[in-house]
Amino acid sequence: MELKRCGWCEGDALYEEYHDREWGVPVRDDSTMFEFLILETFQAGLSWITILKKRENFRKAFDNFDYHKIAAYGPSKIESLMQDAGIIRNRLKINATVSNAQAFIKVQQEHGSFCDYIWSYVDHSPIKNTLAHHKDAPATTALSETLSKDLKKKGFKFVGPTVVYAHMQATGMVNDHQVDCFRYEQV
Repeated sequence: MELKRCGWCEGDALYEEYHDREWGVPVRDDSTMFEFLILETFQAGLSWITILKKRENFRKAFDNFDYHKIAAYGPSKIESLMQDAGIIRNRLKINATVSNAQAFIKVQQEHGSFCDYIWSYVDHSPIKNTLAHHKDAPATTALSETLSKDLKKKGFKFVGPTVVYAHMQATGMVNDHQVDCFRYEQV
């Protein structure tokens, strides 16, 4: 019997693997949360599959998403990233990654961990939606708009409500698996 998956991932092995193992699984460690946040910010205006295909290149280019190292990147590192064809070479997004790493560390200092901070928006428990079809999922919600505003106030960039909602979905803060998807009850 073939597994029933969310419609958005069907037909691409990389997408299916990501869907089956990661998407919607609650993330509770700061390192993984930072990786997803950076990947989502690079995804802004692009398709997620584009980012997934370049994910390993991003890991290499950005020191395995070590936010302490990224926070200290200077002009020469930024220039080398601009020459790296394996990633999205967008200067604004690369600069935002550095400032987001700095803001991430500040949030950790203020809240004990970034995860404690961000999960507080959902009372530390995933919101479980009941979607019949993946196209029923909203692009933004009032909650993603509120969180987006707070992240921006804290110095984060490329964290509009759509990016924030996609981040919430990816990190399991929101369960937007279709109700007939085999992962719906698992996450």
